[in-house]
Amino acid sequence: MTTAGTLTLTATRARAALDARRGIVRLHPEALTALGLRPGDAVGITGRRTTAAIALEADRYASRRALYADDLTLGNIGARDGDPVRLAPVALTAADRVVLSGPASAVAVVDPDTLRLALLSKVVCEGDDVSLLPIELGSSARDAVTATRRTLNNTLGMGWTTMVLNVVEADPARGAMITSDTRVEWVGATRAAADLPSDLPLPAGRTPGERMPASYGGTASAARPRTESQAPLSNTPAPQAVPGVAPIPYDELAGAKIPAEELRELLDLGFNHREVLKVVGTDMALGVLVSGPSGAGKATVVRSVAEAVGARVSEVSGSDLAALEANAAADRLRSAVAALAVPGVLLVRGVEHLAPAGRRTPLGTMFARLVEEVLAEPGEHAVVCTTARVEDVDPTLRSRLEHEVVVPMPDAEARRDLLVYFTRSMKVAEDVKLEAVAHRAPGYVASDLAVMVREAGVRAALRAKDGGATALQIADFDGALESVRPTSLAGDSVELGGLTLADVGGMEDLKQTLTETVLWPLTYPDAFTRLGIEAPRGILLYGPPGCGKTYIVRAVAGEGHANVMSVKGSELLNKWVGESEKNVRELFRRARQASPTLMFFDELDALAPVRGAGTDGGTADRVVAALLTELDGAEALRDVVVVGATNRPDMIDPALLRPGRLERLVYVPPPDARGRADILRANAKNVPFAEDVDLDAVADELWLYSAADCAALVREAALTAMRESLDASIVTAGHVEQAMERVRPSLDPEQLEYLENYAQNREG
Repeated sequence: MTTAGTLTLTATRARAALDARRGIVRLHPEALTALGLRPGDAVGITGRRTTAAIALEADRYASRRALYADDLTLGNIGARDGDPVRLAPVALTAADRVVLSGPASAVAVVDPDTLRLALLSKVVCEGDDVSLLPIELGSSARDAVTATRRTLNNTLGMGWTTMVLNVVEADPARGAMITSDTRVEWVGATRAAADLPSDLPLPAGRTPGERMPASYGGTASAARPRTESQAPLSNTPAPQAVPGVAPIPYDELAGAKIPAEELRELLDLGFNHREVLKVVGTDMALGVLVSGPSGAGKATVVRSVAEAVGARVSEVSGSDLAALEANAAADRLRSAVAALAVPGVLLVRGVEHLAPAGRRTPLGTMFARLVEEVLAEPGEHAVVCTTARVEDVDPTLRSRLEHEVVVPMPDAEARRDLLVYFTRSMKVAEDVKLEAVAHRAPGYVASDLAVMVREAGVRAALRAKDGGATALQIADFDGALESVRPTSLAGDSVELGGLTLADVGGMEDLKQTLTETVLWPLTYPDAFTRLGIEAPRGILLYGPPGCGKTYIVRAVAGEGHANVMSVKGSELLNKWVGESEKNVRELFRRARQASPTLMFFDELDALAPVRGAGTDGGTADRVVAALLTELDGAEALRDVVVVGATNRPDMIDPALLRPGRLERLVYVPPPDARGRADILRANAKNVPFAEDVDLDAVADELWLYSAADCAALVREAALTAMRESLDASIVTAGHVEQAMERVRPSLDPEQLEYLENYAQNREG
């Protein structure tokens, strides 16, 4: 239905991930024409409430009567999928001021400048929910968008991609576009965010009423020349540390009590008890490097400790400074130092971006000299730098930061305390045991747990909206744990699919060996400590291909609720000298951070062959040496178990197989008749076999069939029934016989004999 200047369409949930939560809606080209709009114009949308968004073209197959919008936009207009909504052109005005509210974890670490960069070119109305996902601008602004993403990732972890903020106040209240000149603040801020002029292209700072590029996500847009009214970046003031937001009280810190107390003792001694140092006849400089995994709460600990000892914090972000021009970054640093109170703490987040190891930069040199100047007056100022990668920090700077404090990956008890803190204002059902939830979340840092609790809360809210229970149920946490993965395992984790050892038929001796070698060290580390022995470092599974080595590793990991890292040889091997070893070190560093962790090296013979026999210029030899160093080097490998798998154990370097490394070699034989029958039943539990199908009899005939062959046989039998009739509802013995003619055994008798002899010699 169309009236003068308006159009009524059906709200439709958009499926395009490119537009999701970015303030973008899509309309059929004819709908845009009917409204008198061109792609990139703003459109007002009214359901139970009114909002505005950027309108772009939908593809040519889209419905003419549909408004394609994401869940956030649908929520802003108070409409569900299928509801009618009214559209009209809207006069777009540059926002003078926007005030936002959000999760405490974001308010504590995201400064107004970064917030504005993430929201550039979005159209907002008071009361709207907005995400931090930036609009993809043209190619000339891609660097700014990338830098913003990197900053958010460093400060919030991957949780920022699902974070939702609320527009508490906007000037003007309707159709306000956030530009480079907009003052963006957190609610309750004592002062406005610093104006940050920019050299961004037209889409980032366009004048009111100007359109988005028609080929959003495609061709580049034209760049806007810099105007004389724009002040250079070097004149921007340094951001205050989380303006207007009080840090978490020291007594309420959860999950990091020990490092917080260590840092508090250092700052308290340096600021408030220097007379003790004089009595002892020594002195100290308050330069501290706080390390730990991303999202573990390093900056939160520093802010809380500073408040506890009576110091004020002046805060800068290393990644933000690294994205600026050198002179502007230097001015920002000097302004932050000039803003220091007495006593005061200069907090530098992500210092590895500011002073990287192995690459001396003018900014890094200037920062190191500035640290010396700040620490020159004992008892007045402290410099506290945080990093998630200690090895990437310039050694010269580390020598000036005399003290190091480590915020470790939270253990089960710390995760429970964090869950209690994050759910303190939420209703939790009585049958929900947060200790059990914490036990199921190994590798989750504070930011991951915060995102997981919010996800559980969203699920509870959706249920309550339909009249269900309002308290958090265990099912809400189950769903949240499935959808929120720990950032420490980004790209490395393996989906276990709910497998446990109960799903593995037969192989009782093998399951017992894996339980002792893999599960016990991960589940009962205290028992090994109590008996005064070290847990086994690793185990090697060898046997013919297709016999379930990888499958049983997944089952073992599922049984112990451990994180699983699947190691790919292509990710480690690099022809450049030193890169392969660096990749190995980084791999084990991530495993330690995500502990308890099971590291699985499939086809280990290709990754760690016998040294001296390769023709790759020594790359494989260096990888083997790095693996040996990590397995029993100076740095302890706690709560990490290494599992390798191969069908050529003789090709693996012998040094890897000695005690203290992959000290247990376990033969995984092909399934016997009973095992084959169990495998057939497991794969046929959803297949409608006829009564004349005797799986035990079939299993007796499958000599030299591997576990994979047995699974393929069941699939082929079902496909054979489908070939006869697509309406088939049963699989007969005839179909099984035909499948056996098509699926032939893959095991090689000679290889089997060799592996069995190898196993007997090892046992002997």
